[in-house]
Amino acid sequence: MSVARRRTGLRVASMAALSLMVFAGATPYESLVADAAQKGDLEAVRALLQQGADPNAAQPDGLTGLHWAALNDELGIAEILLYAGATVSPVTRVGGYTPLHLASQSGHGVVARTLLEAGADANAYTTTGVSSLHFAAQADAAEAILALIEHGAEVDARDTFSNRTPLMFAAYRGAVEATEALVRADADMSATTAVKDYVEISRAASTDRARRNRIVAAAEPPEPRPERQQARGGGGNNSQRAPCVAPSLPEIRSSTEQIGQQGGFAALHFAAREGHIEAARLLLGSGANVDQVTAGDQSTALVVAAINGNYDLARTLLEADADPNLLSDDGVGPLFATLNIEWSLRTWYPQPQAFRQQQTSYLDLMELLLDAGADPNEQTQTHIWYAAYNAGRMGVDFTGATPFWRAAYAADVAAMRLLADNGA
Repeated sequence: MSVARRRTGLRVASMAALSLMVFAGATPYESLVADAAQKGDLEAVRALLQQGADPNAAQPDGLTGLHWAALNDELGIAEILLYAGATVSPVTRVGGYTPLHLASQSGHGVVARTLLEAGADANAYTTTGVSSLHFAAQADAAEAILALIEHGAEVDARDTFSNRTPLMFAAYRGAVEATEALVRADADMSATTAVKDYVEISRAASTDRARRNRIVAAAEPPEPRPERQQARGGGGNNSQRAPCVAPSLPEIRSSTEQIGQQGGFAALHFAAREGHIEAARLLLGSGANVDQVTAGDQSTALVVAAINGNYDLARTLLEADADPNLLSDDGVGPLFATLNIEWSLRTWYPQPQAFRQQQTSYLDLMELLLDAGADPNEQTQTHIWYAAYNAGRMGVDFTGATPFWRAAYAADVAAMRLLADNGA
């Protein structure tokens, strides 16, 4: 028997088996069309639909054939399902993902456009608070972005986690084509994420904890109270002592107070934090403010880049005339931050490692900062909460530290000499 004839026989047998399954009575959890679409079997999908199979039958997790067509970039299957009456926006049981979400997330622009033309909602959100445009931006899918915007997607849509826009998703991933497409669509480059006030969060948690403790204590039987001893005569152990007065000490801020407010990032801050030079250049070339500060702790993109050891990107920002003397709320500027990341404690805790992979050395960046007018005598205002990655068990308070002090603490003679030569 020839190979072609054998394949034809197998296909006929397969179709016959599918026909038997359809008319033998499938269980509620059998989703024949979705299963065939998952495998990318166009002929099986067509045969099942011709035999009356439900195009909307979902797998236990809620994935339908249209979901799988979107996920696997199977345009033919998507078109057949839509022609057969498939619902254009079914949602999964977990996450509430529509086929358009999956097409956008996977960067499948043609399928995304097909779904949109069939009536898919361009602004639908998952239950985790993300829109299709966020997914397309993260996937660097410019074609999907254009299709979504043409069909009414909100270009500055906010996610429900921290008010991030699609442009922020693109900048975070270094997705240059997506960044360009969004900028061309007039995405707001100055928009910022939500600010988290960790002092308020901690205070609210303490209040809740105290309330729970009171409820637990009220439910427990009272402990027996020891009888009070009668004071007999003066002196001895019963004599009263003068209260101990503690000496006046400087206020010690808790770790939560040191962290204070964080967040309020714009797209450029995300690019700076992740070290995505091309995305940063595109934003700057499109008019992004190089000196915009975060709404949380007032850090510039230059400070954010230095804190995370992205020396090459910091150099790019300096070339765009970033101000080296704008300090964050805790008094950290790019000069101090550069020294600090180079000599930060090495622990098992997650910490930035980008400084190991830069073309620009930390001394090169320090020299560039000083040449740009950075103040070598800038002082921190508080202890730097991210100076260590082990709950701050350094035994050293950085309040009032200068770049020269940080270099001396690291025994970095080369940096000390560079700073001294520039007025430290």
